[in-house]
Amino acid sequence: MNLTKDFFNLVLDFGEDWVVKDVEVDHKQLRVYLYLEYCCGYYEDPQTNEQAVLYDHTELREWRHLDILQYQTYVRCRIPRVKGKDGIVRQIAISWAHKYDRHTYLFEIKAIDLLMATKNQTKTAELLGCGFRLINRIMHRSVERGLSNRDLSKLPIEHISIDEKSFQRGHSYVTVLSHPRSGAVINVSLGRDSQSARNILRSAFTPEQLDNIRTISMDMWQPYLNAAEECCAQAEIVHDKFHLVSYLNKGIDQVRRREVKQNPALKGSRYSLLKNEVNMTVNQRELFEQIKASNFQVSQVWHIRENFKELFGRTHNEKDALELLKNWATDSFRKGISEVNKIILMFLNHATGLINALISNLNNAMAERLNGEIQEIKFIAKGYRRFENFRSAILFFHGGLSLYPRKW
Repeated sequence: MNLTKDFFNLVLDFGEDWVVKDVEVDHKQLRVYLYLEYCCGYYEDPQTNEQAVLYDHTELREWRHLDILQYQTYVRCRIPRVKGKDGIVRQIAISWAHKYDRHTYLFEIKAIDLLMATKNQTKTAELLGCGFRLINRIMHRSVERGLSNRDLSKLPIEHISIDEKSFQRGHSYVTVLSHPRSGAVINVSLGRDSQSARNILRSAFTPEQLDNIRTISMDMWQPYLNAAEECCAQAEIVHDKFHLVSYLNKGIDQVRRREVKQNPALKGSRYSLLKNEVNMTVNQRELFEQIKASNFQVSQVWHIRENFKELFGRTHNEKDALELLKNWATDSFRKGISEVNKIILMFLNHATGLINALISNLNNAMAERLNGEIQEIKFIAKGYRRFENFRSAILFFHGGLSLYPRKW
């Protein structure tokens, strides 16, 4: 057994102050218990970091550690307690686990790594042989740790993005504040009203940072526009290409659903019409070509969308961009398709932000990528019932945070 203890002392490396005094193996439960003991004669008051006198030890406690082969491993230890100069008894600080946890830092790091790999809390819990609540708690705390350690003053906050995402069936939404240049989500707040947008902007940035914001990418949602005007009056609004094209995609689908009732040839055509041509399957492309060559109104709407996409990158002049937009709107409106005409009128009512999108050099890829990745989070988790869980998941996977415990 001495050889076994020497082995664990060598590979576990809990520090010079801790030594494995005993090892217990439960072959039936496939568990290993490592009994740690504090071996340093020097004690510190964790409150003052001053030398203190040993008072007693806590009761025997247990922490989950990294597995050894097929055995779940647990650390058991009685933590020394000291009496400070103020007369209060406190347990000493330990370097291998948080004082309120019953798992080690190395176990937490493993859980974070597995979460990153699986993107699924339930699967991670299964792989580690622990409860879902423990993994959920690790996710929440690692996010809060990352947020507290993040320094936004080091980011060039000149362009930001505000978007809405649904997280429950019905009309439950969150507001997502992100930084397109780094691709990171800055924060998430509940709701999509003006107050939600104001709160997330003012909690994320200092007044000086808000004054330095030059452009805000967002949808044409009026509450967001109101919040931006109040918090960042000097910033230009940009209705980015991704959101604008999304409206036209909805128009395509609305017309398709109306026409499919009289035209069975449109059955199963949804993805053929909404996908980019390069991503179509052979069957989808064949159906797409048939529809494109037809006289269906949905075919006309598809061409309207493609013509709109062609407006981007053609000019960086505001006057020319306005002329391009007016010509596109006039030609499209003449088609007389009611679903699309509503969208065109909405675009014209927000012409300033739309023209800013046409003439700016802002990359649309981040908005599209982030939208898909948040949808993936929802799909893998099969939805979220609580806002707190959805927020933590978004920030955990896409917040660009330093999630790991700093002591390791």
